[in-house]
Amino acid sequence: MRHPVYLDYAATTPLDKDIAERMLPYMTGVFGNPSSLHSFGQEARQAVAKARGQLAALLCAGPQEIFFTSGGSESDNWAIKGIALANQNARKHIITTQIEHHAVLHTCAWLEQQGFRVTYLPVDVEGRVSITALKQALDDDTLLVSIMAANNEVGTIEPIEEIGVLTKEKGVYFHVDAVQAVAHIPLDVRKMQVDALSLSGHKFYGPKGIGALYLRQGVGIVPFMHGGAQERNMRAGTENVPGIIGLGMAAELAAASLAEEMERLSVLRERLIRGVLCIDGAWINGSRVQRLPGNVNFGIQGIESDVLLLRLDMAGFAVSGGSACSAGSLEPSHVLLAMGQDAEKANSAIRVSMGNKTVEQDVDEFLLELQKIVSDIRELKK
Repeated sequence: MRHPVYLDYAATTPLDKDIAERMLPYMTGVFGNPSSLHSFGQEARQAVAKARGQLAALLCAGPQEIFFTSGGSESDNWAIKGIALANQNARKHIITTQIEHHAVLHTCAWLEQQGFRVTYLPVDVEGRVSITALKQALDDDTLLVSIMAANNEVGTIEPIEEIGVLTKEKGVYFHVDAVQAVAHIPLDVRKMQVDALSLSGHKFYGPKGIGALYLRQGVGIVPFMHGGAQERNMRAGTENVPGIIGLGMAAELAAASLAEEMERLSVLRERLIRGVLCIDGAWINGSRVQRLPGNVNFGIQGIESDVLLLRLDMAGFAVSGGSACSAGSLEPSHVLLAMGQDAEKANSAIRVSMGNKTVEQDVDEFLLELQKIVSDIRELKK
């Protein structure tokens, strides 16, 4: 067996070697500050502009609507706080869901302390938000709706286009945390009618520490950082030029291979799901249909995730128990609890996420090891 086998792409992806090589010159030779007027600075500035265009093309946005950040969490914070604070004299109601990433949930909780009112929508057993529930929650004071494109734990894809139609009709801002979705499923900010969208480079083979926020032109938002004129006076600080170059190239590569990779990973996903369900007492968390191509989240009756994770890691398979940002937490997944599971069932969850290096052999070997470990654990419990 080949070891180790990485199956935690939703936590982070390996930096593509071609992207790393593309970034290197901007760490050494092309080191100028993009704000400088001399040739060193202008060369860096042109490279940043190219990357902005590459990312805009992936999202079907305009380059002027792309703002570079340090990653998904910053983008979420900026979108939600920025829109809320810029428009608080008009409206003070925010709607989100119970299964959002903590970058959204904690930001909304902070805004509640500042006098905003937040509604946390429930989801169904598959993790899908109800359009009916959203309609009922909207009122004359609603300023912003923030709902993720796809859940980072269970992989369920939300009805973003339907939500976009509704928010547009009501004149409400719409933010989408698309960190898990960008470059993995097609996203068109025009069709989705979103006003703001967050993403992170390390989720699709780009570098860590770089992300972006799409902001539709005309959105009322306050700057996230003050102190300089970078990012059109919206985010102060010298640009992370190598990271931006890497993010731009990652976006271009993703756009070229998106359809083919979606199909390939969907086949592997279904192969893995079929194998998991052959185990007595196993179930799949999340939607079987509206699901990210590379995500499989499952539980097995009587098998705790922490024990299974350790055994799998010892056997050479890297998977997770849910969100990487919650790793080490003793609390059951807030996502699975919101989906109606009890704590015992939620504590059985394992997330397997596949990527560009995952092949059929990895899936088959993982299933064989999983079956063996489950049998061993059950034998010990007798």
